[in-house]
Amino acid sequence: MRGGNKVFWVQDSPHSRGMTLGMKSQSAVTTGPGRWAILLAFALAAIVGAVPLGAAHAQSSLRDAFLGHRGSETRKSPAPPVARYVAAETGDAFILDRAAPQPLLKFENSSEIWVLSPQPAPRGDTIYKNELGEPVLRASKLGGMTLFTTERPAGDAAALMGKASSIQPPPFISVNALFQRLVQASARASRAAQHRVAFETVDDATPATSVLVADTATVTAEAFERMARDGDRNLLARVTRVLLAEGHKPGASLKGGDLTVTYAPGKGLSGRPSSKRIIKIVNK
Repeated sequence: MRGGNKVFWVQDSPHSRGMTLGMKSQSAVTTGPGRWAILLAFALAAIVGAVPLGAAHAQSSLRDAFLGHRGSETRKSPAPPVARYVAAETGDAFILDRAAPQPLLKFENSSEIWVLSPQPAPRGDTIYKNELGEPVLRASKLGGMTLFTTERPAGDAAALMGKASSIQPPPFISVNALFQRLVQASARASRAAQHRVAFETVDDATPATSVLVADTATVTAEAFERMARDGDRNLLARVTRVLLAEGHKPGASLKGGDLTVTYAPGKGLSGRPSSKRIIKIVNK
């Protein structure tokens, strides 16, 4: 009989006090139903003894991989509010900041900060979508993370690497810092378009809108670089100036050589369009 992972041996009670162990064994093997019980016991003992310790551990590991442990053992430790992840297949590294009500994501090879919207998913998971409604991340209730990209639309498992610094923007920046951000955005867009692209503000920036204006310029430059990588040179050849304008909702429009990108104060980083939205709107 088996008890857990051990094998326990059970003998029938002797039929006679005078029967020796050798007599009993011979009798059990040669006659009666006990013959099959002992043969089965020896067969099981041979099988168990033939499996090396490493193989037994491998079998246990495979079983755990397919079935998992029971109860609370399946749940991983909660990830830090601000954590760094690395995708298994592409090696893309990113920071997910869930310390504020508005989750943010930033890839280490990009200056753009993505604003995400968490939505419940089956099995208790959470899907994080961008402003276009596209899934970006899926977090399982057990702690797993899957990254969705253009290169990996079916998903790429991402491993938690540890804590990271917050990517939440400051409440405001100085006039000089804002000017430098506009100069940097202009330089990036000009390189992508292969001609000079000026960045100008339509409305005077205030301390309350300084961060939003600067970030709007950054994502616009990101859009130019994305279009250049994708070979979309027709639009880039037409734009000579980017106008950053205050409005009721984020958006973008193209008229002549002027690309007007609108930001909506009071909504945080969700008050400006992402690079993907700028490209989608302008390419209509």
